[in-house]
Amino acid sequence: MHDIEQKHGDLAELIGGYSFVTPNGAVTLAELFAGKRDLLIIHNMGRRCAYCTMWADGFNGLLRHLEDRAAFVLASPDEPGVQREFAESRGWGFRMVSTKGSSFNADLGFEPEPGKVAPGVSALYKQDDGTIVRTGKAVFGPGDPFNGAWHLFALLKDGANGWGPK
Repeated sequence: MHDIEQKHGDLAELIGGYSFVTPNGAVTLAELFAGKRDLLIIHNMGRRCAYCTMWADGFNGLLRHLEDRAAFVLASPDEPGVQREFAESRGWGFRMVSTKGSSFNADLGFEPEPGKVAPGVSALYKQDDGTIVRTGKAVFGPGDPFNGAWHLFALLKDGANGWGPK
């Protein structure tokens, strides 16, 4: 079972102010909401991770639907230029921010060791007074509910049969 944690009611986890670097310059966490109340931020290990790339490919296909409901951004430790080049090579249309030099991933529980980012998602909400709280989070891993390929492979005679993304 995958760890999916939702917090509603008290919305207890207050998220501080952060700023990020993007291929188009600096942006604050609050600005990532782009006029919406909700934000899905994907914690991605970056270009070096084939699994993270597969998840991002899937999110790209859902982007129109996701952004109809909430703001969406992918955060990785890659430099903005690397992000732009890789996103263009994959045809990704979502916004990206670099967490390099930031405590964001560690503070949100997605960097268990310095320099080692764990993949997952945080759902954030901007309250009326502008404060930001996390309303849910989940860690990504092979077979998780955030990538449909695993569920389709499960229907095959031998399942994924040791397959991994390339």
